[in-house]
Amino acid sequence: MKAEKSIYFPGINALRFFAAFSVIVTHIELLKDMFGFENVWLNPLFFNLGGLGVYFFFVLSGFLITYLLLAEKNNLGVIHVKQFYIRRILRIWPLYYFIMLIGFFLIPLLPIPVFYPKVIIDFLPNLILFIFLLPNLSIAMYKNVPNIGHAWSIGVEEQFYIFWPWVILKSKNILKTLVLIILFLILIKVFVLILGSFYSTSSWYLPLRKFVALSKFECMAIGGIGAYFLFTEHRALKVLINKSILNVCLLAIPLLVYFTPAKIQDGIHLLYSVIFLIVILNVSKGKVKINLENKVLNYLGTISYGIYMYHFMFIPLVLYVLNDFLNLRSGLLMNVILYSSSIILS
Repeated sequence: MKAEKSIYFPGINALRFFAAFSVIVTHIELLKDMFGFENVWLNPLFFNLGGLGVYFFFVLSGFLITYLLLAEKNNLGVIHVKQFYIRRILRIWPLYYFIMLIGFFLIPLLPIPVFYPKVIIDFLPNLILFIFLLPNLSIAMYKNVPNIGHAWSIGVEEQFYIFWPWVILKSKNILKTLVLIILFLILIKVFVLILGSFYSTSSWYLPLRKFVALSKFECMAIGGIGAYFLFTEHRALKVLINKSILNVCLLAIPLLVYFTPAKIQDGIHLLYSVIFLIVILNVSKGKVKINLENKVLNYLGTISYGIYMYHFMFIPLVLYVLNDFLNLRSGLLMNVILYSSSIILS
């Protein structure tokens, strides 16, 4: 724990918050559309922003976890996998299971119409999958569990944590191992897409395709490569940590969002992951003009996991107040109240 706390990358907490905020923005516009409020849900920027935030979380998670594991392996000659699991459990599980209990047992009882639906379809199988940290499989196989469906990404991260310390511990050539893992994961996804040519109408194919699509382990592995480059001071850093390269990446993000067809936005997550890794490396080495190190952003980044988990419960509540008590369904004032209240409550 002391070693973990001593490793700190300036500006990363701010990036955490920006990623969480991007998810909130997309979900606000989604719920505004669902409940008949004036919205910009179909604008490509708002439609895709949340997905980009999740991809960023995955890359950042792979980067930080891999760096910590490399440092432990280098300093101690071994990785204490049991202690690694305990730290992840203490950080992730309490809030995850608290949110799960609220979503399955409290929200369906609330007399507020904007919480939807009042009955969870396939309640028992969904509950079992959530209990065993498989919310991504729950989404792939059954109807989305209202107000906690975004926990699918937490399931992906927890599944990643199961095998990742062993990868770093046992690998003799870590960079080669990470590259092979990424290629293997890509091949699996290509294979599943090819299966669609023969089994697209089969009842088992669509859940399989969705589950494989949600499992973004390759994003985390790309983050792991960045951690390896930084930890070993690899010569690739001379190219990646560069203001011109960073500016190109920052410009590329909105261009990709706006001009990439919606059907393949998810398919270019690998490119987004590389871009996000370059941003993370440059920020962590202080190569950005904007100072991201301040108490407010550090605090918001520290609680970003909580912000991410809670926000989908508070947005419908604020929409309910706006509609039933303030009679606001459009305009600047509605958006100011909605955005500020949703973020503050979360």
